[in-house]
Amino acid sequence: MKKYNIKKIIKMSLLILLGIFLILVIYFFVGFPQKNENISWGINFSQKHAQTLGLDWRKVYTDILDDLGARKIKIGTYWDYIEWEDDDYNFGDLDWQIEEAGKRDVEVILVVGMKTPGWPECHIPKWAKDLTKEKQQEKVLEYLEKVVVRYKDSKTIKYWQVENEPFFPFGNCPKRDKNFLKREIDLVKSLDNRKVIISESGEVPLWFKAAKYGDIVGTTMYRKVWFKELNSYVTYPFPAVFYKRKAILIKALFGKEVINVEFQAEPWGPALIYDLPVEEQKKSMDLERFKKNIEFAKKTGLKEFYFWGTEWWYWMKENQNQPEIWNEAQKLFQ
Repeated sequence: MKKYNIKKIIKMSLLILLGIFLILVIYFFVGFPQKNENISWGINFSQKHAQTLGLDWRKVYTDILDDLGARKIKIGTYWDYIEWEDDDYNFGDLDWQIEEAGKRDVEVILVVGMKTPGWPECHIPKWAKDLTKEKQQEKVLEYLEKVVVRYKDSKTIKYWQVENEPFFPFGNCPKRDKNFLKREIDLVKSLDNRKVIISESGEVPLWFKAAKYGDIVGTTMYRKVWFKELNSYVTYPFPAVFYKRKAILIKALFGKEVINVEFQAEPWGPALIYDLPVEEQKKSMDLERFKKNIEFAKKTGLKEFYFWGTEWWYWMKENQNQPEIWNEAQKLFQ
């Protein structure tokens, strides 16, 4: 009798688990959300990325605002650019970016902290790389305070984003520290009352951590990337409804909005873009894929997207005489 009961319990448990699994599959993978034709489009801008592509970064920036017509921009601040030496700050380049955006009534998301968009992700000055963990964190907080205090009176800043995908182990970065992230967020909130975005990878997590820590959840969204583990390109299998339903869950459980803060619009290949031939670049991003990504975004139901790769569009236009993606993007902004 006991053996029978154990077998029965195991069988029922497996059936329950199978039922839960099927419910989750149906919830996250089945459905066709109504297309959102009124997405509010923005762009990411990285001075460092533009410079590494060999471009005049100021010209790229003003052309993004004037020729492309972007009116929402997410700017990554770089600790190694602003504090070259300990306690020696140079805000000239960032001041210029904020001022130029302000002249055109452009809304800015300013990303602050040690880990901000663009390789190597954690932009640590040389003088700070060998500090102890405690001393390095102390210096990050000092830097963070300097940035927020400097720009908190600017009407151009719409949101602060504290760190970039702080829960995702990507880049040349110190070990993740949730307690320190909380200290960073608390510091920013003590200095200014704007909402704080915390971002997470779009494909794997449920965004619960970002929702717990941030006022707004920022998600990334990549479609075709190089997987070094497989030595090949992979197109993520997640349908548009996957992102839609995760956003609904975040709203229901945490009462918080989800926006896309990093939407793939440039190549992701087996090497950094600067070292990839153009033909290899096109295996993961070209005009056709760009258009497909836009249609995919509309189906997710999310209302706000920030393209990642605008500097590359510009490089393709100016250095490769291939302006197709830049021209296609203009239609979204104008």
